Amino acid sequence: MSTSPHGGRLINRYAGPAEADGFARRAIRMKSWQPTERELTDLEMIASGAFSPLTGFLGQNDFHAVLDRMRLASGEVWSLPVTLAVSKAFGSSLGKGEEIALTDSIGEPIAVCTVADVYGYDRLEYARKAFKTADEKHPAVADLFTRGPLFVGGDIVMLKRRTHAPFAQYRHEPREVRERMESMGWKTAAGFQTRNPVHRAHEYIQKCALEIVDGLLLHPVVGQTKGDDVPAELRVKCYEALIKWYFPGNRVLLSVNPAYMRYAGPREAVFHAIVRKNFGCTHFIVGRDHAGVGNFYGPFEAQEVFSQFQPGELGITPLFFDNAFYCKACGGMATTKTCPHGDKERISLSGSMVRDMLRKGEPLPQEFTRAEIGAILKEAYQSKQD
Repeated sequence: MSTSPHGGRLINRYAGPAEADGFARRAIRMKSWQPTERELTDLEMIASGAFSPLTGFLGQNDFHAVLDRMRLASGEVWSLPVTLAVSKAFGSSLGKGEEIALTDSIGEPIAVCTVADVYGYDRLEYARKAFKTADEKHPAVADLFTRGPLFVGGDIVMLKRRTHAPFAQYRHEPREVRERMESMGWKTAAGFQTRNPVHRAHEYIQKCALEIVDGLLLHPVVGQTKGDDVPAELRVKCYEALIKWYFPGNRVLLSVNPAYMRYAGPREAVFHAIVRKNFGCTHFIVGRDHAGVGNFYGPFEAQEVFSQFQPGELGITPLFFDNAFYCKACGGMATTKTCPHGDKERISLSGSMVRDMLRKGEPLPQEFTRAEIGAILKEAYQSKQD
């Protein structure tokens, strides 16, 4: 691949076997803290290099630089904080340079963090700068307001990989994805971020991208999403069917992304692009209202934000697309950039309309989604109703 990881090298914060044994023995005597599921996911992303150049949770200087300038204190572009929150009592007990054991849900040490600093933060400032709102109807803001009042910054070492049963065959770390791209002869690749089943509009923009690059990384988020989003297991079934029937197999790589959705709109679009750069992508597809939720962001803010960076700063080329739809007059897929006809000729369904049709057992229009995908969704929703 021709693209370098963000910051110039792919970070690896996994301990080797001997090092892991040493840490594990010392961890028995360390103070311990159980991160949330979201923070455990971030640990995994840091350790694997998906969050390169981060080597741990952000310290105070980096945290404020990211909120204020969408950069780390070093000047490297980074758009969203990656933090470890703790209680006031625990944070106040820590000293600089102290090692703490981070445990999984059953209390087993999974990582060690070397404390660089412990600092307080203003939740309202964080919310308004990162998510452009302090409204708790925004899912990330609601989560932020439940977090501990202190952040611990410092490098981490992951003692072991987390075990994930669902879709294990699609869990590939950045190094593995890069190797697969190279083995397929790809020099360029476009990343596609998704938390929904791929419908005809998504398929259309993916295939537009494939006209200009060698391959497509279909990279769905399988960490925590909103409660009404389609479950990850169901989405992966849909991706498998789409690739089997409608894409050349040597030009698409399906790999799940363990990250969770922050729904941060423009900042998350930049964040998603950097992560896909670390996975080896040279291009990244940015759609209308990318990573948005509700009406918190303008429809094209996630595309406009990229103009704040100088050419080459991000090291990945964004590909901007408007909403796609099937136009009856054109007789095919189009966007407002290519179709001159009005709304009456366009078939486009909202997520709530799709869910309502599925609950009622109604077939989805083939102009909206492929029949194979519609059948998978219909069967899943009907079995849930029974």
